[in-house]
Amino acid sequence: MEEAVVKRIGINSLVNKVVSPEAAAGFIQDGDIVGMSGFTRAGDAKVVPLALAERAKNEKLKIDVYTGASLGPEVDQILAQAGGIRKRGPYQGDPAIRNLINSGEVLYVDAHLSHNAELVRQGIIGPIDFAIIEATAITSDGFLVPTTSVGNSPIFAKHAKNIIVELNLAHSESLVGVHDIYIPEDQGERKPIPILNPIDRIGDIGIKVDPGKIIAIVVSNEQDAPSLIVDPDHETQEMANHLLNFLRSEIEAGRLTNKLAPLQSGVGSVANAVLEGFKESEFEDLVIFSEVLQDAVFNLIDAGKVAFASCTSITISEELQKKVYGNIENYADKIIIRPQEVSNHPEVIRRLGLIAVNAALEVDIYGNVNSTHVGGTKMMNGIGGSGDFTRNSRLSIFVTKSYAKGGKLSSIVPMVAHHDHTEHDVHVIVTEQGVADLRGLAPKERVSLIIENCVHPDFKQQLWNYYNEAVSLTGNAHTPHNLEKALSWHVNAARTGTMKL
Repeated sequence: MEEAVVKRIGINSLVNKVVSPEAAAGFIQDGDIVGMSGFTRAGDAKVVPLALAERAKNEKLKIDVYTGASLGPEVDQILAQAGGIRKRGPYQGDPAIRNLINSGEVLYVDAHLSHNAELVRQGIIGPIDFAIIEATAITSDGFLVPTTSVGNSPIFAKHAKNIIVELNLAHSESLVGVHDIYIPEDQGERKPIPILNPIDRIGDIGIKVDPGKIIAIVVSNEQDAPSLIVDPDHETQEMANHLLNFLRSEIEAGRLTNKLAPLQSGVGSVANAVLEGFKESEFEDLVIFSEVLQDAVFNLIDAGKVAFASCTSITISEELQKKVYGNIENYADKIIIRPQEVSNHPEVIRRLGLIAVNAALEVDIYGNVNSTHVGGTKMMNGIGGSGDFTRNSRLSIFVTKSYAKGGKLSSIVPMVAHHDHTEHDVHVIVTEQGVADLRGLAPKERVSLIIENCVHPDFKQQLWNYYNEAVSLTGNAHTPHNLEKALSWHVNAARTGTMKL
């Protein structure tokens, strides 16, 4: 056996557990419930899922797969297309499994990312037959040290009957010490999570496991699938400018200082591009408390704008992977990777007073947000952690371009076709057109701000026509709607490809 492998297995009795991916996959049977490491294409199991996919092509093998969030192509594309997944949760982001979900071939459980650990504790998810966890090392005192994400791995390892470790040599041993693994006690016996500052360390360097539960170790040398974000464009830069000006107005009003408050940014190109806008701003010594650190965060660290960043996952482009993972020791004192039930915990988010920036698919004229369902029926990715942060942050901000499909669709509609975040939790809307600050406003007061500040000019009059008709029809009700026409824009889009009436 290679010396590099033995060196990373700190418990001698586990060295003889090293097997091939095929042998490890052979333990898993049809109908099993499997918890896999991984969060937004980072730190996910890779080689054992490929072996499972080969089996699924030739035998009856369907398993339930629960993870931290979305995974790379090994699971959400290859295993899914091989027919190896019966049910998937709590978040996904690959077109392959998305199509299978929307055609009814794969069941999907969309859930707030902070809730999943509780569902495992209560046995709603489970019993978990296997946990497959990617690690950079196993220490002599029984800690699994994760790679580039933590996600739900600690709770899976704790409750699974068996553990399969993917020991990934592609990641540097310098990752040891970057993680902070803290598992809350059971509800009813739980103490407050003692994070008073994002920089606080409260747990262990790895996931404490019973070595007797480890039935197989598989050696891997595969990098994470790179992030799929696209570069910022003129419109996302405009959105960033609007957001920065809004934050400046908050400072002027005395509600923030120049250091702002801890920032959270959701997954995706738009949220990443908007955060990138801080690079040329006057804001400094910024602190991030988020689920995922995307390219923008590391660019801001390199620019001296971000002093510290806490997350549960690092998801970056191929170019930045080479720079960051090849020199992880240069970032080790500026980042910390935690379990998602800590990074997304409502108590901690509320205590720290976060500014949360998340992306919306569509927003309606009263400030309700749809993050998940295209046309109200087709799942995109899932609610992820946006609900965890939106309801509990000091400032909950949603960003979206004002249009989609080359201008055929408006991202601001009379009524969202699916409600993920209600008007009660949405404070600010930002598009390339401008900003609508909805705090402290009644529903009818929000309408003019949203239409005049955030809507694309091609759809403004059409929205005003809808609203004025709804006011007339309902006698100026608290929240005027014409229920016969509230979703007519979506119906028209489904029939003709455009929301323009």
